[in-house]
Parts: sequence; structure tokens; C-alpha cells
Amino acid sequence: MRWDLINSFLLRDEDGQITIVDAGLRSAPDRLLQALDEIGSGPSDVTRILLTHAHVDHVGGAAQMARHTGRGASVHAEDAPYVASGKGPPTDRSTILGRLLRSGAAAQAVPVVEELSDGQVLPLAGGLRVLHTPGHTPGHISLLLPDPRILITGDAIWNMRSRMTWPVAPFCSDWALTRRTAAVLADQDYDIVAFTHGPEIRQGARDAVRGFLRSPRSVRSLLRP
Repeated sequence: MRWDLINSFLLRDEDGQITIVDAGLRSAPDRLLQALDEIGSGPSDVTRILLTHAHVDHVGGAAQMARHTGRGASVHAEDAPYVASGKGPPTDRSTILGRLLRSGAAAQAVPVVEELSDGQVLPLAGGLRVLHTPGHTPGHISLLLPDPRILITGDAIWNMRSRMTWPVAPFCSDWALTRRTAAVLADQDYDIVAFTHGPEIRQGARDAVRGFLRSPRSVRSLLRP
């Protein structure tokens, strides 16, 4: 069974330019560099480091990758201050653990060179669309590729052990908002859904996401946090 605990993605355009989507933990850069080598590319081919949000398991390796590639981070405007300062976003104070933690784990600060907004279409991968899905963090985003039609959920939805779940409540900034904004993912057109936690779904991806969002378990969690 595939676990795919923490996933990063490499998007390569026809001209060979690479976008890194999420940079994993601080231990991830060696694997990212190896992955670049395996596809016949290198750090000089990377033109953008795109972060779905500012949690340490997604931004932890970004500072090192920025040094390797000479590129800063692209991140939603509401998460930009956390990435630029290395401070973790706030945690959900409606939960006991969230109140105890107060903020997520810190990471190395990364220069932010681009602040993203909802609906923005980036000139890469045929037009990569930014979907602001806040709640997990204030500036959490999901991403939609038009060709091939792929949705990258970020942490809006997990697929741990090939079972879709919500992210862990205390580590969200606003867990109730996370569950509300994920509804936008059901309205997009895609054939494959890729998760930053858990393996991708290649068959019936959109129906699977829609089924999760309207399942009794999901709906109950919306009504009773």
C-alpha cells in the first residue's frame, strides 16, 4: 500500500523550465535534486518555487532549494509573511492542542518574490490556476492544471493510506473554514487528483472528491467541528 506521506511535485514546461510545488521538510532537498537529475534537469532549470502554504512540512526545504536555484518563493499573499519570516501560521484555538501550540512549527525564512491571489493564472504548465482554499492556513491554495487536467489539493484534503480525510484539526488555522472552502474543489474539471499527503487518484478522481465532500462523515464534521 502506498503511503506517500509528504509529496512535492515537479512541473516541467515544454521549454524545460521547472516549477517546484512544495519543498517538503528540511531533509527533502536532496531528494528534490535527485528527482531533477532523474528527469534530465538541474537547479538552473528551476524558474519558480511554488508553495501551497506555509507549514514546515511544505516550506521546510524551500530555503535550501532557493539557495540551489537562485529563486525565491511564490505563495499566496496571506501566507507570505509566514514564509518570509519563518514563523508558523496560527493554529486553531477552538481545539485544546491548537490553543497550546498557538502557532505551527517554525521554518527557515525564505524570500518571497511573488504573492499570489485567488483565480490567478500562472504562465506555466499551460496556465496553472490558483484556487485560494483558506482554513488550513490563511493563505492555503490548491492548484489546477488544464492539460493534463490535474488538481493538486495541497492540504485541503488528505488521502492518507488511500483514504480521503480532513487535515488534523489543531494544525489548521481555522478547521471549520478548511472544510467549507474545500467545496470549491468539487466544482473544478480534472481527471487526476494529486495530494500532498497520500497517493494520487487517477481513475474517477473528480467523483471521488465529490463523494468525500458529500459523504455523511464529511457533512457531519461540517456541522459539528
